[in-house]
Amino acid sequence: MPGKYIGRNYTPPDLVAKVTGRAKYAEDFRAEGMLFTKLLLSPMPHARVRSIDASAALAMPGVRAILTADDLPDLGGQERALTNEPRYAGEPILAVAAVDELTAAEAVERIQVGFEPLPFVTNALDTLRPDGPNPRLDGNAWGPPPPPREGAPPALPPFETVKWTTEDFAEEAQGRLPMGRPLEEWAYGDLEAGFAAAALVLDETFVVQSTGHHPMETRSAMAYWRNGKLYLHGSTQSVAQTRGNIARWVGIDPEDVILICEYTGGGFGSKGGGAVSMSIPALLSRKANAPVMMRITREDESYIGRARTNMTGRVKIGFAKDGRITALDFFIVQDTGAYGPLADHRSAGNAASLIYQPPAMRWRAVNVATNTPPRSQQRSPGPMQANGIIEPVITKAARQLGLDQVAIRRINAPEGKAPFGPVLPSGERNHVTSAFVKAALDRGAMLFNWEERKARAGKRQGTTIRGVGVTVGPHGAGSIGWDSIMTLRPDGRLYVQSGVGNLGTHSMVDLARVAAEVLDMPWEKVEVIWGDTGKHLPWTCPSVGSQTTHGMTRANHAGAMDARRKLQEIAARDLGGSPGDYTVGGERVFRRDNPSRGMSYVQAARRAIELGGRYDGHELPKDINPMTRASATALAGLGLMGVAKDTYGRDGVTYSFVIGFAEVEVDIETGAVRVVDFLGVGDVGTVVNPRSLLAQIKGGACLGIAHALFQKSVVEPRYGVSLTDRFHYSKPLTILDVPVAMQADALDLPDPETPVGARGVGEPPVGAAYGAVMSAIADAVGEDVFRRAPVTADIILMSLEHGRRMHEPLRMHV
Repeated sequence: MPGKYIGRNYTPPDLVAKVTGRAKYAEDFRAEGMLFTKLLLSPMPHARVRSIDASAALAMPGVRAILTADDLPDLGGQERALTNEPRYAGEPILAVAAVDELTAAEAVERIQVGFEPLPFVTNALDTLRPDGPNPRLDGNAWGPPPPPREGAPPALPPFETVKWTTEDFAEEAQGRLPMGRPLEEWAYGDLEAGFAAAALVLDETFVVQSTGHHPMETRSAMAYWRNGKLYLHGSTQSVAQTRGNIARWVGIDPEDVILICEYTGGGFGSKGGGAVSMSIPALLSRKANAPVMMRITREDESYIGRARTNMTGRVKIGFAKDGRITALDFFIVQDTGAYGPLADHRSAGNAASLIYQPPAMRWRAVNVATNTPPRSQQRSPGPMQANGIIEPVITKAARQLGLDQVAIRRINAPEGKAPFGPVLPSGERNHVTSAFVKAALDRGAMLFNWEERKARAGKRQGTTIRGVGVTVGPHGAGSIGWDSIMTLRPDGRLYVQSGVGNLGTHSMVDLARVAAEVLDMPWEKVEVIWGDTGKHLPWTCPSVGSQTTHGMTRANHAGAMDARRKLQEIAARDLGGSPGDYTVGGERVFRRDNPSRGMSYVQAARRAIELGGRYDGHELPKDINPMTRASATALAGLGLMGVAKDTYGRDGVTYSFVIGFAEVEVDIETGAVRVVDFLGVGDVGTVVNPRSLLAQIKGGACLGIAHALFQKSVVEPRYGVSLTDRFHYSKPLTILDVPVAMQADALDLPDPETPVGARGVGEPPVGAAYGAVMSAIADAVGEDVFRRAPVTADIILMSLEHGRRMHEPLRMHV
């Protein structure tokens, strides 16, 4: 749907506020009489709180209240903001509110907590051993989710105890992942026949590390109560979705929560629905009868701020002589940390079946808990880990079969409505709405000068060797069924309500341009309302999973079409003829056969108010969400209202793809790796905002490069404490590590199953860069140098010095 606004660059309205410092984040707000809170964190990875003596703290001048787990609502066994059974070192036990942060911190130091140490485990494989400790009193692993019940919310999967036998661990000494009883599995095709027909079979284990999210803005929050309603300034990726979570965490109705979050300093998935810690200042404020600010330190953030699930994956793949995959067997042990469950392991299996299109595949997994900081979705949760586990194997197969890296991936690439995942109860498998991966591979090979770079790969120049790599990064990229609200008002402006979070991508504004496109409204006359549930926002998709662009272009298209139909109906009612006789343009609705006969948008807006009913929002569609209904009701009577749920059809599941091409230079005397160049080519449907899309590809690629080379979480196994509790300890990518030459491009081919043609782009670049850089390192120094990430200089140097892999093969948090 390219047009005046779709596919065109523009300056987002929040840009000036961000670059001048006028943008206000959660900790920038102040209120009269505001208190500050500090947290007391568990020093132990697993314990039971036996006693709390806060008398000395409460006697201090300036201390106003103390909040413990006993003050929190019961969440049915799910994680709460405070606990009496800490399950990881750094989990909050209590919070103190005082007149300033220094007083609160000193009060925390005076509180005496009696702990009873409990068994703990930091490595997922250790808890699966026959005599291994459990991370919790009730088990060590999450079972498969129960079948969904019609009309009921998804039930929590069972938590149980799983132990493997000594015989299951027999291959551990060889660095191969043991494969005991899985808790989840699916398969299709004839696996054994596929392996029997293969010219080459590879069986490899790879460890994908955990990494902290570390957004620039920690999950600080400020709260106060007014007239029975909670007002909370927080940091979230999804304003509309977070309101209900806060209500549940605090124990009130969603209608009694006013969430304000106009700007969010990053989230990478960890703030998708807010953070359970938001309930601390809310409940403390009610207890102390004063506004409360909770400023989370960087150290606190390293504990409660979430991390990527780490996986140890074993994959056995059969290849024909031409590189086509004949069979794929995939086993995953996933570490979800102290809480969960998470479904990254399932997403990894689906992604593998999609991007490699094996005719026969088996997927098995165990979803394990450990006494380490909680995990959450991190940009490309699951598909990125699948790229890490499988891509080095594909590169190794290309080398052994004498094939080009691009060619082996192209022959296995998905195309059109490609199938993926397990066989469904219907007997069919899911399929994607569209895939143009082969075209993206071809485009990327040309733009990257693949043949020229490949020719110089593997040749030593002084102490360095270059290598090239390519990877197809996939991710789900669109949901359906969301709502939109917009009003054409008598002041001549179009007001679009947006419940999308402003986490740095300005999607909350980008997607309103669809409404301007459909209604042919000058962009300078469009007002986007976002960031405050008190301003009557619609039920909007969560800004996670690369779904916002797809989900909300559809919703805003539906809302704008509703407004357009009402314009046509009002014109036909007043000027004669049928609604189909009229069209819109130039801020007017007019007859197709006589453009001079019509009315302006201003006149139509006034007429809608006079007519009332469905035209100005006093009568609403029956299928919209209750949140949308309440918001639209509050806006009724202001003008002509477009309000609708996305009910457009869709054949398939929406996925996007980014193909990453990387060239690296490895110094074989130091082991240091430098990324010389990177290119990402997106198969992401219609491009809505070209500049933003290219930035998303490059930004996501930077995260993938960081995972390949530097970034990780480290937990000391003897005492169970984190060793990466500072920002710089976790080794995120710096500006000095970003390739000087970094390129991005997109096919701009519309997806046929959505009216605007757009799909999401945020996540696929991560796995694309992660796999491409690791494949390039393998191309330079050999595929057997490493089997874990990040591929640090010591791993390369030790392997080259000894002629074999020297790193710990299976331990996760190293």
